Amino acid sequence: MALNDVTLGVGRSEFVTLLGPSGCGKTTLLKLAAGFLGADGGSISIEGKRVNDIPTYQRGIGMMFQNYALFPHMSVADNVAYGLKTRRVPRAERDKRVAEALALVKLTGMENRKPRQLSGGQQQRVALARALVINPTVLLLDEPFSALDKSLRTSMQVELREIQRKLGLTTIFVTHDQGEALSMSDRVAVMSEGRIRQLGSPVDVYRSPADPFVASFVGDNNRLRGQLVSMQASQAIVALGDALVKVPGESLSGLEKSAAVDLFVRPEQFSVVAPEEPCAIKGSVVAQIYQGGHVDLQIECSGGAGDRLLVRSPGEQAVLRWPMGAPVGIAVQADRCSAFPAA
Repeated sequence: MALNDVTLGVGRSEFVTLLGPSGCGKTTLLKLAAGFLGADGGSISIEGKRVNDIPTYQRGIGMMFQNYALFPHMSVADNVAYGLKTRRVPRAERDKRVAEALALVKLTGMENRKPRQLSGGQQQRVALARALVINPTVLLLDEPFSALDKSLRTSMQVELREIQRKLGLTTIFVTHDQGEALSMSDRVAVMSEGRIRQLGSPVDVYRSPADPFVASFVGDNNRLRGQLVSMQASQAIVALGDALVKVPGESLSGLEKSAAVDLFVRPEQFSVVAPEEPCAIKGSVVAQIYQGGHVDLQIECSGGAGDRLLVRSPGEQAVLRWPMGAPVGIAVQADRCSAFPAA
């Protein structure tokens, strides 16, 4: 994927994630930073120094790939030491740094094993140690957890972030997993079609998406079609079914009265109430999905507000209180939703 007018600055010791669907350009951007691809235009700088014409091995970059890229015939220690060997680091210094790197990733004692003798998580730690042992200025990670199961992936996310903070490493992390991006990052760059759609903290990206793509891609969201009734300063009055709701209006400035509006509402921004209570939407429960700490309800809507809504209710009470087929009302925390002109 070709990049389109991308500008990204990453601060020292910052952890920035490139998040987007497959083919959006995030890996291309990472390869440009590493020097695996040449840039047709623009400038790439590391610590203020332009590196467009500097080869990868001289950029001070540690890289961890999705497939780990370990040499199967080499021991763990030799795999980790490979970058030091190519840089002609003396043997004594090399052995010392390999031991330190393996201790950092909790692999002390496995120096002589071959990759085939390791679990997937251990192979990943070897790849991380190899990236860290050269004392990089920047660490680049291309979907390193995609092959791991959920439990191991979560623990490795925590370990990586602890190591990154301990070393103060400037880090760029690529993923298509929204939860991974939100939980690990100082900032998230949401990408689509070769450009950055939004760059901000995980909280900003989740709560205040810049456009409909970000709203629909990051986390669960419900899209409701409404009609603009009026604007009041930074707020808008939108007709949603038979109800009027007051929503943030920054993205609706200049829109004509009666224009179609799309509201994006997170599942946790709905409240289920009895159908006779004041509410914006009425419907019935068509599915209950028990998730342990919360229950997801799918609501079939009436009144034209939308086809089906995902509503997240904390605790377990919703299973008993709102059984399958039960008529319900849905109240909307409209001040926390995102509103955009209808596409």
